[in-house]
Amino acid sequence: MDLNKLSLLEAFKGLREKEFSSVELTKDCLKQIKKLDNKVKAFLTVDEEGAMSQAKLADVKIKKGDGISPLAGIPVSVKDLFCTRGLRTTAASKILENYIPPFDATAIAKLKNNDAVIVGKTNLDEFAMGGSTENSAYGPTHNPWDLDRVPGGTSGGSTASVSADMCIYSLGTDTGGSIRQPASFCGVSGLKVSYGRVSRYGVVADASSLDTIGPIAKNVADLALILGYIAGQDSKDSTTPPIKVADYSAEINKDLKGLKIGLPKEYFIEGMHAGVHDAVMMAVKKFEELGAEVIDISLPMTDSALASYYIIQPAEVSSNLARYDGIRYGLSKRESDLQKIYLDSRSQGFGREAKRRIMIGTYALSAGYYDAYYKQAMKIRTLVKNDFDKAFEKVDVIMTPVAPTPAYKIGEKITDPLAMYLEDVFTVPASLAGICGLSVPVGFAEGLPVGLQILGKRFNEETILRAGHQYQLNTDWHKSKPILD
Repeated sequence: MDLNKLSLLEAFKGLREKEFSSVELTKDCLKQIKKLDNKVKAFLTVDEEGAMSQAKLADVKIKKGDGISPLAGIPVSVKDLFCTRGLRTTAASKILENYIPPFDATAIAKLKNNDAVIVGKTNLDEFAMGGSTENSAYGPTHNPWDLDRVPGGTSGGSTASVSADMCIYSLGTDTGGSIRQPASFCGVSGLKVSYGRVSRYGVVADASSLDTIGPIAKNVADLALILGYIAGQDSKDSTTPPIKVADYSAEINKDLKGLKIGLPKEYFIEGMHAGVHDAVMMAVKKFEELGAEVIDISLPMTDSALASYYIIQPAEVSSNLARYDGIRYGLSKRESDLQKIYLDSRSQGFGREAKRRIMIGTYALSAGYYDAYYKQAMKIRTLVKNDFDKAFEKVDVIMTPVAPTPAYKIGEKITDPLAMYLEDVFTVPASLAGICGLSVPVGFAEGLPVGLQILGKRFNEETILRAGHQYQLNTDWHKSKPILD
Protein backbone atom coordinates (compact mmCIF):
# COMPACT_ATOMS: atom_id res chain seq x y z
CA MET A 1 0.00 0.00 0.00
CA ASP A 2 1.37 3.42 -1.00
CA LEU A 3 0.49 5.43 2.08
CA ASN A 4 1.49 8.71 0.44
CA LYS A 5 -1.47 8.38 -1.95
CA LEU A 6 -4.01 8.58 0.86
CA SER A 7 -6.21 11.60 1.44
CA LEU A 8 -6.03 13.42 4.78
CA LEU A 9 -9.19 11.79 6.12
CA GLU A 10 -8.03 8.34 4.96
CA ALA A 11 -4.65 8.88 6.62
CA PHE A 12 -6.29 10.04 9.85
CA LYS A 13 -8.52 6.95 9.90
CA GLY A 14 -5.54 4.64 9.31
CA LEU A 15 -3.48 6.26 12.06
CA ARG A 16 -6.36 6.25 14.53
CA GLU A 17 -7.07 2.56 13.88
CA LYS A 18 -3.34 1.71 14.14
CA GLU A 19 -3.19 0.32 10.57
CA PHE A 20 0.14 2.12 10.12
CA SER A 21 2.26 4.67 11.98
CA SER A 22 3.09 8.30 11.27
CA VAL A 23 6.71 7.23 10.77
CA GLU A 24 5.63 4.81 8.02
CA LEU A 25 3.39 7.41 6.40
CA THR A 26 6.11 10.07 6.52
CA LYS A 27 8.72 7.67 5.13
CA ASP A 28 6.47 6.96 2.13
CA CYS A 29 6.10 10.70 1.43
CA LEU A 30 9.85 11.30 1.76
CA LYS A 31 10.50 8.30 -0.49
CA GLN A 32 8.20 9.82 -3.14
CA ILE A 33 10.04 13.14 -2.86
CA LYS A 34 13.39 11.42 -3.42
CA LYS A 35 11.96 9.47 -6.35
CA LEU A 36 10.26 12.31 -8.22
CA ASP A 37 11.38 15.73 -7.08
CA ASN A 38 14.46 15.76 -9.30
CA LYS A 39 11.90 15.91 -12.16
CA VAL A 40 9.05 17.91 -10.62
CA LYS A 41 11.19 20.29 -8.52
CA ALA A 42 8.35 21.10 -6.13
CA PHE A 43 10.56 21.60 -3.06
CA LEU A 44 13.16 24.21 -2.17
CA THR A 45 13.93 22.63 1.22
CA VAL A 46 13.19 19.08 2.38
CA ASP A 47 13.42 18.66 6.16
CA GLU A 48 13.80 14.91 6.44
CA GLU A 49 15.32 14.96 9.91
CA GLY A 50 12.71 17.36 11.29
CA ALA A 51 9.85 15.44 9.67
CA MET A 52 10.94 12.10 11.09
CA SER A 53 11.35 13.64 14.54
CA GLN A 54 7.84 15.12 14.37
CA ALA A 55 6.44 11.79 13.14
CA LYS A 56 7.98 9.89 16.06
CA LEU A 57 6.52 12.36 18.57
CA ALA A 58 3.12 12.10 16.89
CA ASP A 59 3.23 8.31 17.13
CA VAL A 60 3.81 8.53 20.87
CA LYS A 61 0.75 10.77 21.27
CA ILE A 62 -1.37 8.62 18.94
CA LYS A 63 -0.44 5.53 20.96
CA LYS A 64 -1.66 7.25 24.13
CA GLY A 65 -4.83 8.25 22.29
CA ASP A 66 -5.55 11.37 24.29
CA GLY A 67 -7.43 13.99 22.25
CA ILE A 68 -5.52 13.45 19.02
CA SER A 69 -6.10 15.99 16.28
CA PRO A 70 -7.02 14.72 12.77
CA LEU A 71 -3.88 16.56 11.58
CA ALA A 72 -1.59 14.68 13.98
CA GLY A 73 1.17 12.69 12.35
CA ILE A 74 0.17 13.60 8.79
CA PRO A 75 2.79 15.00 6.37
CA VAL A 76 2.19 18.49 4.98
CA SER A 77 4.27 20.66 2.66
CA VAL A 78 4.36 24.43 3.11
CA LYS A 79 4.84 27.18 0.52
CA ASP A 80 8.21 28.83 1.15
CA LEU A 81 6.52 32.11 2.01
CA PHE A 82 5.58 31.00 5.55
CA CYS A 83 8.08 31.72 8.31
CA THR A 84 9.13 28.44 9.91
CA ARG A 85 11.23 28.64 13.05
CA GLY A 86 14.70 27.19 12.45
CA LEU A 87 13.88 26.21 8.85
CA ARG A 88 15.03 28.29 5.89
CA THR A 89 12.42 30.64 4.38
CA THR A 90 13.46 32.16 1.04
CA ALA A 91 10.26 33.42 -0.67
CA ALA A 92 12.03 31.87 -3.72
CA SER A 93 14.29 34.94 -3.82
CA LYS A 94 18.06 35.33 -3.69
CA ILE A 95 17.60 38.26 -1.31
CA LEU A 96 16.35 35.84 1.40
CA GLU A 97 18.47 32.85 0.35
CA ASN A 98 19.94 32.31 3.82
CA TYR A 99 17.13 33.64 6.01
CA ILE A 100 16.18 31.37 8.92
CA PRO A 101 13.24 32.82 10.88
CA PRO A 102 13.31 32.86 14.69
CA PHE A 103 9.52 32.38 14.83
CA ASP A 104 6.61 30.55 13.20
CA ALA A 105 3.80 32.08 11.18
CA THR A 106 0.45 31.75 12.99
CA ALA A 107 -0.78 29.13 10.48
CA ILE A 108 2.41 27.10 11.01
CA ALA A 109 2.07 27.35 14.80
CA LYS A 110 -1.48 26.01 14.49
CA LEU A 111 -0.25 23.05 12.44
CA LYS A 112 2.49 22.33 14.96
CA ASN A 113 0.05 22.62 17.88
CA ASN A 114 -1.94 19.87 16.18
CA ASP A 115 1.17 17.68 15.72
CA ALA A 116 1.33 17.98 11.93
CA VAL A 117 4.51 16.70 10.21
CA ILE A 118 6.13 19.37 8.00
CA VAL A 119 8.15 17.60 5.29
CA GLY A 120 9.49 20.71 3.59
CA LYS A 121 9.08 24.11 1.93
CA THR A 122 7.80 24.36 -1.63
CA ASN A 123 8.77 26.44 -4.64
CA LEU A 124 6.87 29.53 -5.83
CA ASP A 125 7.19 32.59 -8.03
CA GLU A 126 9.54 34.99 -6.24
CA PHE A 127 7.69 36.79 -3.43
CA ALA A 128 4.49 35.26 -4.88
CA MET A 129 4.64 37.34 -8.06
CA GLY A 130 3.79 35.44 -11.23
CA GLY A 131 1.40 32.84 -12.53
CA SER A 132 3.56 29.88 -13.45
CA THR A 133 6.27 29.22 -10.79
CA GLU A 134 8.83 30.10 -13.46
CA ASN A 135 9.83 33.30 -11.67
CA SER A 136 11.57 31.48 -8.82
CA ALA A 137 15.22 32.35 -8.28
CA TYR A 138 15.83 28.59 -7.96
CA GLY A 139 14.29 27.46 -11.24
CA PRO A 140 10.79 26.42 -12.34
CA THR A 141 8.55 23.70 -10.93
CA HIS A 142 7.17 21.22 -13.48
CA ASN A 143 3.56 20.07 -13.78
CA PRO A 144 3.25 16.39 -12.71
CA TRP A 145 0.71 15.82 -15.53
CA ASP A 146 3.21 16.96 -18.18
CA LEU A 147 6.74 17.83 -17.12
CA ASP A 148 7.12 20.22 -20.06
CA ARG A 149 4.30 22.39 -18.71
CA VAL A 150 3.94 24.86 -15.85
CA PRO A 151 2.12 23.85 -12.65
CA GLY A 152 0.58 27.33 -12.41
CA GLY A 153 1.51 29.89 -9.84
CA THR A 154 2.37 31.18 -7.47
CA SER A 155 1.70 28.15 -5.25
CA GLY A 156 2.95 25.82 -7.99
CA GLY A 157 5.32 23.88 -5.75
CA SER A 158 2.57 23.23 -3.22
CA THR A 159 0.01 22.03 -5.78
CA ALA A 160 2.61 19.90 -7.60
CA SER A 161 3.66 18.28 -4.31
CA VAL A 162 0.04 17.29 -3.58
CA SER A 163 -0.66 16.20 -7.17
CA ALA A 164 2.44 13.97 -7.20
CA ASP A 165 1.61 12.48 -3.75
CA MET A 166 4.77 13.84 -2.12
CA CYS A 167 2.66 14.90 0.85
CA ILE A 168 -0.95 14.54 1.99
CA TYR A 169 -1.84 18.23 1.78
CA SER A 170 -0.19 21.64 1.59
CA LEU A 171 -0.53 25.26 2.68
CA GLY A 172 -0.33 28.01 0.06
CA THR A 173 -1.26 31.64 -0.43
CA ASP A 174 -3.67 33.27 -2.87
CA THR A 175 -3.32 36.97 -3.74
CA GLY A 176 -4.85 37.01 -7.23
CA GLY A 177 -5.38 33.32 -7.96
CA SER A 178 -2.21 31.72 -6.60
CA ILE A 179 -3.99 28.70 -5.08
CA ARG A 180 -6.93 28.38 -7.45
CA GLN A 181 -5.03 28.54 -10.76
CA PRO A 182 -2.28 25.99 -9.91
CA ALA A 183 -4.89 23.72 -8.30
CA SER A 184 -6.73 23.78 -11.64
CA PHE A 185 -3.54 23.13 -13.64
CA CYS A 186 -2.44 20.25 -11.38
CA GLY A 187 -5.82 18.56 -10.87
CA VAL A 188 -6.13 19.06 -7.10
CA SER A 189 -8.56 20.95 -4.84
CA GLY A 190 -7.58 24.40 -3.57
CA LEU A 191 -9.28 27.01 -1.40
CA LYS A 192 -8.89 30.80 -1.46
CA VAL A 193 -10.39 31.93 1.82
CA SER A 194 -12.14 35.25 2.41
CA TYR A 195 -9.75 38.09 3.19
CA GLY A 196 -9.12 37.91 6.94
CA ARG A 197 -10.42 34.36 7.48
CA VAL A 198 -6.91 32.98 8.17
CA SER A 199 -4.13 34.96 9.86
CA ARG A 200 -1.37 36.31 7.61
CA TYR A 201 1.01 36.87 10.52
CA GLY A 202 4.45 35.49 9.71
CA VAL A 203 3.77 35.08 6.00
CA VAL A 204 6.11 37.12 3.79
CA ALA A 205 3.95 39.94 2.43
CA ASP A 206 3.11 40.32 -1.25
CA ALA A 207 0.11 42.68 -1.42
CA SER A 208 -1.25 43.22 2.07
CA SER A 209 -4.84 44.09 1.14
CA LEU A 210 -5.13 41.03 -1.10
CA ASP A 211 -3.06 38.21 0.48
CA THR A 212 -4.91 35.17 1.85
CA ILE A 213 -3.76 31.86 3.31
CA GLY A 214 -5.39 28.58 2.30
CA PRO A 215 -5.12 24.80 2.03
CA ILE A 216 -4.47 22.59 -1.01
CA ALA A 217 -5.56 18.96 -0.80
CA LYS A 218 -6.69 15.87 -2.68
CA ASN A 219 -10.37 16.56 -2.11
CA VAL A 220 -12.76 19.17 -0.71
CA ALA A 221 -13.54 17.22 2.47
CA ASP A 222 -9.87 17.53 3.41
CA LEU A 223 -9.94 21.29 2.70
CA ALA A 224 -12.91 21.69 5.03
CA LEU A 225 -11.12 19.83 7.81
CA ILE A 226 -7.89 21.83 7.46
CA LEU A 227 -9.67 25.17 7.35
CA GLY A 228 -11.36 24.43 10.66
CA TYR A 229 -7.92 24.26 12.29
CA ILE A 230 -6.19 27.27 10.68
CA ALA A 231 -9.08 29.79 10.52
CA GLY A 232 -10.00 32.37 13.13
CA GLN A 233 -9.09 35.65 14.74
CA ASP A 234 -5.46 36.36 15.60
CA SER A 235 -4.34 39.23 17.82
CA LYS A 236 -1.18 39.46 15.68
CA ASP A 237 -3.19 40.19 12.52
CA SER A 238 -5.68 43.05 12.80
CA THR A 239 -7.39 42.04 9.54
CA THR A 240 -8.83 38.88 11.16
CA PRO A 241 -12.26 39.80 12.59
CA PRO A 242 -14.00 38.07 15.53
CA ILE A 243 -16.27 36.03 13.25
CA LYS A 244 -17.07 32.50 14.39
CA VAL A 245 -15.34 29.64 12.57
CA ALA A 246 -18.02 27.33 11.18
CA ASP A 247 -17.98 23.55 11.53
CA TYR A 248 -17.03 23.15 7.89
CA SER A 249 -16.77 19.36 8.02
CA ALA A 250 -20.37 19.10 9.20
CA GLU A 251 -21.75 21.75 6.82
CA ILE A 252 -20.43 20.07 3.67
CA ASN A 253 -22.70 17.05 4.18
CA LYS A 254 -25.87 19.04 3.43
CA ASP A 255 -27.35 18.41 -0.03
CA LEU A 256 -27.62 20.95 -2.85
CA LYS A 257 -31.40 21.09 -3.29
CA GLY A 258 -32.41 24.70 -3.87
CA LEU A 259 -28.84 26.02 -4.15
CA LYS A 260 -28.81 28.94 -6.57
CA ILE A 261 -25.81 29.06 -8.91
CA GLY A 262 -24.93 32.21 -10.86
CA LEU A 263 -23.25 31.90 -14.27
CA PRO A 264 -21.68 35.25 -15.25
CA LYS A 265 -21.64 35.85 -19.00
CA GLU A 266 -18.40 37.87 -18.72
CA TYR A 267 -16.46 34.73 -17.73
CA PHE A 268 -17.34 32.75 -20.85
CA ILE A 269 -15.32 34.71 -23.37
CA GLU A 270 -13.89 34.42 -26.86
CA GLY A 271 -10.47 32.81 -26.85
CA MET A 272 -11.30 30.40 -24.03
CA HIS A 273 -10.09 26.86 -24.74
CA ALA A 274 -13.05 24.79 -25.99
CA GLY A 275 -12.09 21.90 -23.72
CA VAL A 276 -12.15 24.19 -20.67
CA HIS A 277 -15.58 25.54 -21.64
CA ASP A 278 -17.03 22.06 -22.18
CA ALA A 279 -15.64 20.63 -18.91
CA VAL A 280 -17.02 23.55 -16.89
CA MET A 281 -20.46 23.38 -18.51
CA MET A 282 -20.65 19.61 -17.93
CA ALA A 283 -19.89 20.27 -14.27
CA VAL A 284 -22.65 22.90 -14.07
CA LYS A 285 -25.05 20.36 -15.59
CA LYS A 286 -24.10 17.87 -12.86
CA PHE A 287 -24.94 20.49 -10.21
CA GLU A 288 -28.37 20.87 -11.79
CA GLU A 289 -28.85 17.11 -11.59
CA LEU A 290 -28.01 17.33 -7.88
CA GLY A 291 -30.85 19.78 -7.29
CA ALA A 292 -29.23 23.18 -7.82
CA GLU A 293 -30.79 25.97 -9.87
CA VAL A 294 -28.66 27.77 -12.48
CA ILE A 295 -29.28 31.49 -13.08
CA ASP A 296 -27.59 33.69 -15.72
CA ILE A 297 -26.02 36.78 -14.13
CA SER A 298 -23.80 39.69 -15.13
CA LEU A 299 -20.67 41.07 -13.46
CA PRO A 300 -20.11 44.10 -15.69
CA MET A 301 -16.89 45.36 -14.06
CA THR A 302 -15.05 42.11 -14.83
CA ASP A 303 -13.26 43.63 -17.83
CA SER A 304 -11.78 46.40 -15.67
CA ALA A 305 -10.78 44.17 -12.73
CA LEU A 306 -7.51 42.89 -14.19
CA ALA A 307 -6.21 46.39 -14.98
CA SER A 308 -7.19 47.55 -11.49
CA TYR A 309 -5.42 44.59 -9.87
CA TYR A 310 -2.19 45.16 -11.78
CA ILE A 311 -1.96 48.69 -10.37
CA ILE A 312 -2.99 47.90 -6.78
CA GLN A 313 -0.89 44.74 -6.40
CA PRO A 314 2.40 46.27 -7.68
CA ALA A 315 1.80 49.39 -5.58
CA GLU A 316 1.57 47.29 -2.42
CA VAL A 317 4.54 45.19 -3.56
CA SER A 318 6.60 48.38 -3.94
CA SER A 319 5.82 49.29 -0.32
CA ASN A 320 6.29 45.80 1.14
CA LEU A 321 9.57 45.05 -0.63
CA ALA A 322 11.13 48.36 0.41
CA ARG A 323 12.20 46.65 3.64
CA TYR A 324 14.74 44.51 1.74
CA ASP A 325 17.35 47.25 1.58
CA GLY A 326 20.58 45.37 2.32
CA ILE A 327 20.77 46.83 5.83
CA ARG A 328 18.46 45.06 8.26
CA TYR A 329 18.29 41.47 6.99
CA GLY A 330 18.57 39.42 3.83
CA LEU A 331 21.24 39.77 1.15
CA SER A 332 23.60 42.66 1.87
CA LYS A 333 26.29 43.88 -0.52
CA ARG A 334 28.25 45.97 1.99
CA GLU A 335 30.04 48.93 0.45
CA SER A 336 31.35 52.19 1.86
CA ASP A 337 28.66 54.16 0.07
CA LEU A 338 25.11 53.76 1.48
CA GLN A 339 23.41 54.26 -1.88
CA LYS A 340 25.61 51.57 -3.43
CA ILE A 341 24.57 49.11 -0.69
CA TYR A 342 20.94 49.72 -1.58
CA LEU A 343 21.47 49.48 -5.34
CA ASP A 344 23.74 46.42 -5.32
CA SER A 345 21.73 44.48 -2.73
CA ARG A 346 18.40 45.04 -4.48
CA SER A 347 19.62 44.67 -8.05
CA GLN A 348 21.37 41.37 -7.27
CA GLY A 349 18.76 40.11 -4.81
CA PHE A 350 15.54 40.60 -6.79
CA GLY A 351 14.60 38.78 -9.99
CA ARG A 352 13.15 40.28 -13.16
CA GLU A 353 9.44 40.01 -12.28
CA ALA A 354 9.96 41.40 -8.76
CA LYS A 355 11.83 44.39 -10.21
CA ARG A 356 9.14 44.91 -12.85
CA ARG A 357 6.37 45.09 -10.26
CA ILE A 358 8.37 47.27 -7.87
CA MET A 359 8.91 49.79 -10.67
CA ILE A 360 5.27 49.70 -11.83
CA GLY A 361 4.06 50.12 -8.25
CA THR A 362 6.49 52.92 -7.41
CA TYR A 363 5.46 54.77 -10.57
CA ALA A 364 1.74 54.38 -9.77
CA LEU A 365 2.28 55.78 -6.26
CA SER A 366 4.57 58.64 -7.26
CA ALA A 367 3.63 62.32 -7.05
CA GLY A 368 1.51 63.36 -10.00
CA TYR A 369 0.44 59.80 -10.86
CA TYR A 370 -1.21 58.60 -7.64
CA ASP A 371 -4.58 60.16 -8.51
CA ALA A 372 -4.44 59.04 -12.13
CA TYR A 373 -3.58 55.41 -11.42
CA TYR A 374 -3.79 54.10 -7.84
CA LYS A 375 -6.80 56.16 -6.80
CA GLN A 376 -8.72 55.21 -9.96
CA ALA A 377 -7.82 51.54 -9.50
CA MET A 378 -9.22 51.64 -5.96
CA LYS A 379 -12.48 53.10 -7.29
CA ILE A 380 -12.75 50.24 -9.76
CA ARG A 381 -12.07 47.81 -6.92
CA THR A 382 -15.11 49.16 -5.09
CA LEU A 383 -17.25 48.73 -8.21
CA VAL A 384 -16.04 45.13 -8.61
CA LYS A 385 -17.03 44.43 -5.01
CA ASN A 386 -20.43 46.02 -5.63
CA ASP A 387 -20.93 43.71 -8.62
CA PHE A 388 -20.46 40.66 -6.42
CA ASP A 389 -22.64 42.08 -3.63
CA LYS A 390 -25.53 42.58 -6.07
CA ALA A 391 -25.06 39.12 -7.60
CA PHE A 392 -25.11 37.43 -4.19
CA GLU A 393 -28.52 38.99 -3.51
CA LYS A 394 -29.85 36.62 -6.21
CA VAL A 395 -27.56 33.57 -5.97
CA ASP A 396 -25.75 31.52 -3.32
CA VAL A 397 -22.59 30.77 -5.33
CA ILE A 398 -21.06 31.84 -8.63
CA MET A 399 -19.42 29.31 -10.95
CA THR A 400 -16.78 30.08 -13.59
CA PRO A 401 -13.69 28.52 -15.17
CA VAL A 402 -10.55 28.99 -13.07
CA ALA A 403 -8.41 29.83 -16.09
CA PRO A 404 -9.15 30.28 -19.81
CA THR A 405 -6.70 27.52 -20.79
CA PRO A 406 -5.19 24.36 -19.32
CA ALA A 407 -1.50 24.41 -18.31
CA TYR A 408 0.76 25.91 -20.96
CA LYS A 409 4.35 25.00 -21.79
CA ILE A 410 7.27 26.17 -19.69
CA GLY A 411 8.78 29.21 -21.41
CA GLU A 412 5.71 29.85 -23.55
CA LYS A 413 4.64 33.09 -21.83
CA ILE A 414 7.55 34.05 -19.59
CA THR A 415 8.82 36.70 -22.04
CA ASP A 416 5.35 38.23 -22.46
CA PRO A 417 4.15 39.59 -19.08
CA LEU A 418 0.79 40.71 -20.48
CA ALA A 419 -0.01 37.22 -21.76
CA MET A 420 0.94 35.84 -18.35
CA TYR A 421 -1.21 38.40 -16.51
CA LEU A 422 -4.23 37.54 -18.70
CA GLU A 423 -4.19 34.02 -17.21
CA ASP A 424 -5.48 35.69 -14.00
CA VAL A 425 -8.54 37.18 -15.68
CA PHE A 426 -11.04 34.86 -13.91
CA THR A 427 -9.39 34.75 -10.47
CA VAL A 428 -8.44 38.39 -9.83
CA PRO A 429 -11.99 39.85 -9.43
CA ALA A 430 -12.75 37.68 -6.38
CA SER A 431 -9.45 38.75 -4.82
CA LEU A 432 -10.28 42.43 -5.27
CA ALA A 433 -13.68 41.82 -3.64
CA GLY A 434 -12.21 39.86 -0.71
CA ILE A 435 -14.62 36.93 -1.19
CA CYS A 436 -13.88 33.20 -0.99
CA GLY A 437 -13.23 30.87 -3.93
CA LEU A 438 -12.70 27.16 -4.50
CA SER A 439 -11.06 25.25 -7.38
CA VAL A 440 -12.16 21.65 -8.00
CA PRO A 441 -11.15 19.31 -10.85
CA VAL A 442 -13.97 18.82 -13.39
CA GLY A 443 -12.35 17.12 -16.38
CA PHE A 444 -9.57 17.36 -18.92
CA ALA A 445 -8.62 19.36 -22.01
CA GLU A 446 -5.89 17.90 -24.22
CA GLY A 447 -5.16 15.42 -21.43
CA LEU A 448 -4.56 18.20 -18.89
CA PRO A 449 -6.71 18.94 -15.81
CA VAL A 450 -9.40 21.61 -15.85
CA GLY A 451 -10.73 23.31 -12.71
CA LEU A 452 -14.11 24.82 -11.87
CA GLN A 453 -14.11 27.97 -9.74
CA ILE A 454 -16.87 28.23 -7.12
CA LEU A 455 -17.15 31.69 -5.55
CA GLY A 456 -19.05 32.58 -2.39
CA LYS A 457 -19.85 35.53 -0.14
CA ARG A 458 -17.16 36.76 2.24
CA PHE A 459 -16.85 34.45 5.27
CA ASN A 460 -19.25 31.93 3.69
CA GLU A 461 -16.68 29.23 2.97
CA GLU A 462 -19.08 26.54 4.18
CA THR A 463 -21.36 27.04 1.17
CA ILE A 464 -18.68 26.75 -1.52
CA LEU A 465 -17.09 23.80 0.31
CA ARG A 466 -20.51 22.11 0.48
CA ALA A 467 -20.99 22.59 -3.26
CA GLY A 468 -17.54 21.23 -4.05
CA HIS A 469 -17.86 18.26 -1.71
CA GLN A 470 -21.28 17.22 -3.00
CA TYR A 471 -19.94 17.40 -6.55
CA GLN A 472 -16.99 15.17 -5.61
CA LEU A 473 -19.29 12.65 -3.94
CA ASN A 474 -20.94 12.21 -7.35
CA THR A 475 -17.90 12.38 -9.67
CA ASP A 476 -14.39 10.91 -9.81
CA TRP A 477 -12.35 13.64 -11.50
CA HIS A 478 -10.53 14.46 -8.25
CA LYS A 479 -9.35 10.84 -8.02
CA SER A 480 -7.41 11.02 -11.31
CA LYS A 481 -3.64 10.87 -10.87
CA PRO A 482 -0.74 11.79 -13.15
CA ILE A 483 1.45 8.92 -14.34
CA LEU A 484 5.01 9.54 -13.12
CA ASP A 485 7.83 6.98 -13.24
